[in-house]
Amino acid sequence: MTVVLKLGGSVVTEKDEPETVDDDALAAAADAVAASDDDLVVVHGGGSFGHHHAADYGVSTTDGTHDAAGVAAIHGAMKRLNDAVVTALAERGVPAVPVHPFSAASRDAAGALDLPTEQVRTLLAEGFVPVLHGDLVAHRGEGTTVLSGDELVVELAPAVEADRVGVCSTVPGVLDDEGEVIDRITAFDEVASALGASEATDVSGGMAGKIRALLALSSPAHVFGPAALGTFLAGGDPGTTVAGDGTT
Repeated sequence: MTVVLKLGGSVVTEKDEPETVDDDALAAAADAVAASDDDLVVVHGGGSFGHHHAADYGVSTTDGTHDAAGVAAIHGAMKRLNDAVVTALAERGVPAVPVHPFSAASRDAAGALDLPTEQVRTLLAEGFVPVLHGDLVAHRGEGTTVLSGDELVVELAPAVEADRVGVCSTVPGVLDDEGEVIDRITAFDEVASALGASEATDVSGGMAGKIRALLALSSPAHVFGPAALGTFLAGGDPGTTVAGDGTT
């Protein structure tokens, strides 16, 4: 079975403390991944590494920068976090290898993403666990903009013919106005009023951005908290099921 797993940046970092890994949380996530027998593609968010630098330079998924120093700061931070994630997985025997999207991806002037995926498919077929991350992307007319981990999930899932997609966040699922986990989402309008901005610095759209992205998938995805990561990787359906029609 092929699984695309997104580890939220706020799961593996102390998101309010610039460039600080949450060592215990990353170790727990790596343990869960190491126990899985599935063919895995792992994507992680920016957390306190990418988001703070992106905010400093005014860069988001739509607003870009031509400042080379800003590009170096944001991409460099994400490479450092990626190294920490790959190292944690490798220490547990996972054949994890880094894949940096900035090296290959681009957006056209309309913002449409072009992400070559043959490298990921080949690595997966050769027994590796590709580990991608939120990053910058060359953007026609904008210089560089943010490429979120959620966008990567949407691109990668169909490319690798994923059987399951999981998004591990800091909450046990998508929460309604009463703080209860919503069991299933089939359209953004169903939950728009309940989705607010991320409490910490986030330039990729917070939970609302996640749900919009996941609704674009043609197969269901699951949003869940760290405690349910093992359950998801064991084949369970924890948290919130996001099942759009692939056109959102």
